[in-house]
Amino acid sequence: MIDELGQFALVLGFCLSLAQMALSFAGRWRRDAVLTGAGEGAALGAFLSLAFAFGALIHAFVVSDFSVMNVAANSHTEKPMLYKVAGAWGSHEGSILLWCFALTGYGAAVALSRGLPFGLKALTVAVQGTLGSLFVGYMLFASNPLLRIALPPVEGHSLNPLLQDPALAAHPPFLYAGYVGFSVVFSLAAAALIEGRVDAAWARWVRPWALGAWSLLTIGITLGSFWAYYELGWGGWWFWDPVENASFMPWLLGTALLHSAIVTEKRGGFPAWTAFLGMGCFTLSMLGAFLVRSGVLTSVHAFAVDPKRGILLLGILALAAGSGFALFAWRAPRLKDPATFAPISRESTLFINNILLSAVTVTVLLGTLYPLLKEAVTGEAVSVGPPFFNLTFVPLMVTAFLILPAGPLLAWKRGDAAAVVQRLVPAVIAAAAAGLLCLAVVSPRKALASFGVGLGAWLIAGALDEIAERVRLFRAPLAESGRRLGGLPRGAWGMSLAHIGLGVFVMGAAFESAWKVEAAETRPIGGVVALGDYRLTLQDVSPRPGPNYDAEHARILVTDAAGAVACTAEPERRTYDSGGQTTSEVAICAKGADDIYVVLGERRIADAGASQWLIRAYWNPWARLLFFGPVLMALGGAISLSDRRLRFAVGRRARARTAGPATPSVAGPSPEPAE
Repeated sequence: MIDELGQFALVLGFCLSLAQMALSFAGRWRRDAVLTGAGEGAALGAFLSLAFAFGALIHAFVVSDFSVMNVAANSHTEKPMLYKVAGAWGSHEGSILLWCFALTGYGAAVALSRGLPFGLKALTVAVQGTLGSLFVGYMLFASNPLLRIALPPVEGHSLNPLLQDPALAAHPPFLYAGYVGFSVVFSLAAAALIEGRVDAAWARWVRPWALGAWSLLTIGITLGSFWAYYELGWGGWWFWDPVENASFMPWLLGTALLHSAIVTEKRGGFPAWTAFLGMGCFTLSMLGAFLVRSGVLTSVHAFAVDPKRGILLLGILALAAGSGFALFAWRAPRLKDPATFAPISRESTLFINNILLSAVTVTVLLGTLYPLLKEAVTGEAVSVGPPFFNLTFVPLMVTAFLILPAGPLLAWKRGDAAAVVQRLVPAVIAAAAAGLLCLAVVSPRKALASFGVGLGAWLIAGALDEIAERVRLFRAPLAESGRRLGGLPRGAWGMSLAHIGLGVFVMGAAFESAWKVEAAETRPIGGVVALGDYRLTLQDVSPRPGPNYDAEHARILVTDAAGAVACTAEPERRTYDSGGQTTSEVAICAKGADDIYVVLGERRIADAGASQWLIRAYWNPWARLLFFGPVLMALGGAISLSDRRLRFAVGRRARARTAGPATPSVAGPSPEPAE
């Protein structure tokens, strides 16, 4: 009964999304508050319908209802409860339902928001309804997660064992919340272009949505990277896999959007840039959905499905993005940029930031799509891997990192380069000291990696310099500096923390990539594997049953150069009951910021008949910084988002300018926040 109600909820959600679109467009056209209010109600109803359908699918997984085709294909009665729940979004159909659930949720949030001018809000809700109609319709007619089986099986096929992991259970919800969060920015951009009002007040409404989506996407990407690091057993954290790139591209363009929106809000500048980036972010999110779910990519975390559904997704992408950019091409020539600024100014650094991040995004896009286009046209399979990205991506990002600390210290319109250089002297000293110390102490000496460590220190010290400048440290009495420090807005703290997190990540990436040590040896019980200054002794391998698998469980003693015990690693090699798939469960010993990473390979029989096991081990120095840095970045975004001024303080005068003539209202004027 619950499944049938869930199916009805899907149909109702589709109908309400259509109503949301039609009523909101009609209300804006006729300037009728009753029609727009009905459209907002339809948006809320569509979300509640999709929420019920999503709950029905989770219920089907929890109770192992194999009469639902999706459950039969992706669940098993012996699967742990966490992965039964996560199985609801572990398949193509379930992930599309999660996408639609998030999309209608954001539409409802826009409908319930206050303060947007009548026309802009009505059109934003209408565009959200259009997107909802496209994706919910696709799910309902081509990827229905609640389809039934006439003769259900006694047992299901279970979920891919690689996906049965806590990090990957949380990864898709965060990733989709970030992906789909950019839909609101897309809708706001389309609405503003239709209204012909891309201005400072509009940018202030855009920034919270963009910041929230960017922060959630940062967490989602980090969880996915961490999952790949410890679950796949490859010893790395980023492989330039096309599926990884699919989530990275909207993140890059979202970063550019956040900086561009600041100029539009503060100075009224870059309106076309901000609108274009707002549309580009969600376009790349839709492209990621197409790449992962169309079957054109083969990856451990891509869904290979019927190509017909991929064509439908491509059609949705072409229709939504094509319409958006056609609207941009029509309206952009009319957008006036009132901001004038000198070559040395904060606007200039943010403009360069836009150029560099856009160029980096295009580089990643070309590296991702070129092999697909090459194979489609010529039939020749080619691969684009780390060498290409290292030669193209890295120089552009290094340039952006070198400029970044100067931006917040420059004044708007016209900056003083000499004064900024003077303020950044402590950061220069810190960066040079970090790089030279690394070059002198760490062996073998690697100049480029040492430069990378110095670059990370430059970003961290630059962010601290910016805080010091805000509180006039050493230029005002300490009491006054302390008072200023306590009065800093949360938005400033969030920005600085995000930049510090970026510096932490850069230091970790440079150090781990350059000084990583790897060893792979076949050893019997009692055998020793050398890993840099560590020795790994295979003490025992024994069988260990799990809830839905059987495992070979190893105990490996890790000792340092002095013979002291560093840790006992316990990796496993699991064989799952359903399907017989074998996976490796990595053991990671944390030593400060470093990781000792151990993988148990297959068993082999030596010439003498004794059993031996392949042991692969890695010493990953500063690996913890790779994940701690993005956490700081996401935390910085959350702190900025908690700043009430960012979320609510659209001044009365700015709002009046955007609202234009008096607009109909059934509830009367809402209270205005203080200027």
